[in-house]
Amino acid sequence: MFYFLYLYAKEIQTMNSNNRRDFIKKSVMLSTALSLHSLKNIANNNPVPIVLSTWKFGLKANEIAWRIISNKGSALDAVEIGVKLVEADPQERSVGYGGRPDRDGRVTLDACIMDSELNIGSVACLEHIMHPISVARAVMEKTPHVMLCGEGALSFALSQGFEKKNLLTPESEKEWKEWLKTSNYKPQVNIENHDTIGMIALDQHGNLSGACTTSGLANKMHGRIGDSPIIGAGLYVDNNVGAATATGHGEEVIRIAGSHLVVELMRQGRSPHEACKEAVSRILNKKRSNIRDIQVGFIAINKTGEYGAFCLQKGFNYAKYNIIGNQLIDAEFYLK
Repeated sequence: MFYFLYLYAKEIQTMNSNNRRDFIKKSVMLSTALSLHSLKNIANNNPVPIVLSTWKFGLKANEIAWRIISNKGSALDAVEIGVKLVEADPQERSVGYGGRPDRDGRVTLDACIMDSELNIGSVACLEHIMHPISVARAVMEKTPHVMLCGEGALSFALSQGFEKKNLLTPESEKEWKEWLKTSNYKPQVNIENHDTIGMIALDQHGNLSGACTTSGLANKMHGRIGDSPIIGAGLYVDNNVGAATATGHGEEVIRIAGSHLVVELMRQGRSPHEACKEAVSRILNKKRSNIRDIQVGFIAINKTGEYGAFCLQKGFNYAKYNIIGNQLIDAEFYLK
């Protein structure tokens, strides 16, 4: 129980003043969040289960993922089912169905998944399939490969029983046609035309897994692929160390193999927060001329259930669900 009080204090330390006030108001309900299994883990200093995901839409994804974790399900199932909720929501315009199209008016999706045994699966530039994360899992479990793209990924998905669907919603099509009038291409920081849902989880069995899925940059060149389907860039999991995932401008994450870097820094003894901060500093220290036009954020958890995040500039938030509850947290950032 002393460890729970320590964990509670750590939670408060990570929050800004607004988040902290809201958290304390809700703390009277904490007792209902403590499962017997979680208390046993705390008492024995075992890993404490957690789900972490990017952006505000991560809150609803966390809810369904935590339901699986709290019923002793696997982290792998939790992250897949959690992000599928966002993939299927046409109101979320940077992931899955309803995602903004490329400059040719085509919705192309990228996703990858990784489990506790270093098994990996990925799809890139996939069209007409609502749930690329599940196709990525099928690549992982049913093929000798780790990545399929384009027409090959679509053919494989159809062979596995996935249904073909028009992913371009009227809202996205209207925006695209308006964009064609100027064809001015400039992604905007923290505007959800390029954001990803990345989710990482530690289950009650002490196993880590992660998933990452996106429709990529709005109005991108057809065939452009960012970090999200690339193991080591958009996502990395090492069951002995921790897990990390990224969001934002994928080209910058790829340059530093960002998520792998975060995990390796944790292997060297950095906390999740410190590791994320160092990864962001690698991008910042390149001193690219357009740095103010770029946003990159990382989230990470380690083997014990400790978590952290950091981003390049203000505006990135992430959702955390552990025995304390489900919360949206503003990440610390470099550029002031």
